[in-house]
Amino acid sequence: MERTKSDASDYDEFVEQDPTGRYYRYDDVLGKGAFKTVYKAFDEDEGIEVAWSKVKPADDAELLRLFSEIDLLKSLKHDNIIKLFSWWVSEDDGKAKKKKTVNMITELFTSGSLKQYRKKHTNVEVKAIKKWARQILKGLSYLHSHDPPIVHRDLKCDNVFINGFNGEVKIGDFGFALVMHGQGSTEHEVIGTPEFIAPEMYEENYNELVDIYSFGLCLLELVTCEYPYKECQSPAQIYKKVISGVMPAVLSKVKDPQVKQFIEKCLVPASRRLSAIELLDDPFLAADDSKVPRSFPMDIDTASDRVSSKSSSSSILECHRFTKNNALTLRAKRNSDSSKAIALTLSVAGSRGKKKTIEFDFYPNLDTAVSIAGEMVDQELGLSTEDVSAMAELIDRLVMKIVPKWRPTSSVGAYSSCTTTSSYSTKNSVVSSMEIWKSFSMSSNCSLQSAELSLLDKHHYDHLKAELDSIDAQFQQCFVELVKKKEEAIQSAKKKLVGPV
Repeated sequence: MERTKSDASDYDEFVEQDPTGRYYRYDDVLGKGAFKTVYKAFDEDEGIEVAWSKVKPADDAELLRLFSEIDLLKSLKHDNIIKLFSWWVSEDDGKAKKKKTVNMITELFTSGSLKQYRKKHTNVEVKAIKKWARQILKGLSYLHSHDPPIVHRDLKCDNVFINGFNGEVKIGDFGFALVMHGQGSTEHEVIGTPEFIAPEMYEENYNELVDIYSFGLCLLELVTCEYPYKECQSPAQIYKKVISGVMPAVLSKVKDPQVKQFIEKCLVPASRRLSAIELLDDPFLAADDSKVPRSFPMDIDTASDRVSSKSSSSSILECHRFTKNNALTLRAKRNSDSSKAIALTLSVAGSRGKKKTIEFDFYPNLDTAVSIAGEMVDQELGLSTEDVSAMAELIDRLVMKIVPKWRPTSSVGAYSSCTTTSSYSTKNSVVSSMEIWKSFSMSSNCSLQSAELSLLDKHHYDHLKAELDSIDAQFQQCFVELVKKKEEAIQSAKKKLVGPV
């Protein structure tokens, strides 16, 4: 039953409710723009406050853009992306020509946009800005890892929202977002806020890295509390500076060299610009509290109090790696017994929040990172070739921290080669291929333990081991190429069998 003001004695005064009677809008305005007004509202079913946006599109093109944004938001599920709960279209009465109003119910952010919050709190440490930056990058990483990638195209502090009581940050306002269907798409138009537009966008040939450029300018605004390119009087002046590679004047006010260097990494030409995942790996974003696990690939820290180098062999080490589909966390600890094994714990968190954990031992004198990582495929963890490759690299790095004299038999170059083939590999093919690779690695490693080697002097031993390592690396390269060719052949056979769709 639809309620009226007179029926709502237990409620604050509300002025409107949605067609289902679930949401109640108050007169409290949270924000206002040219076509959009955001009000505070209440979700009766969940008992929580929400945001009620009323958007009055200027024309049919704007209405279609709104529908596109809504359709996109419904499909996005991530901790650092704003949630859309409901939407509907209403019409204004009492006018000769009725105008449509799009209503959207989303999460409520108590402190408004990140821009408003930063202006209100002028004294903010770099530590806090790093936390905001990490969350924004995680949201971008989620968007950019979609197939095809999703580009926000209007990232700025006005479109990033924060709950001040817990520092939670989320990306919103997807009105200009684009699902990339290929570099030749006619949709690659120049769009967004001039102060935050990447130079390659003006050429109408760009990809998701335009969001990284905008992110760099967001970070600049958070650090300085000033809008980039405020020295310019018009969009035309901004355009001339941007395409000429002239940085905003406010960048000179950033005195911390590490902060400035990180911002500049985001503003380099697209060919040298890092992705969101790669920026999360940057040492600048390392967590300041050693008791909090770091959320960046290849950053290693103790999970308890810091230990000296003399006792590092007994510490618990942890490192993280983000792949296209999963977040990998690997912990390592030297076993207390005399087995000389290293206890490893792998946690795999998927994009849908599901997490699986498995424990296993690593024997530096017998095992290789690639062979052990290959065994993980049999554990129903849903690992791709990219995941296995990333895990092998994490194992190598952790083992080298615990056993300083230990060196991996596999080359880093092979890992990067494996990563490029993830899209061609299926679980079954990885299992069979990894079994072959494991047997090869074990046999070559054990050969170094034979009695014949004990008769060689150190010089001959080192020479022989270097030769074997080289063979090992070449084998990995061939292995990767064969897996790729196998998958291409399988896909080609399937197409011939099924025929054109």
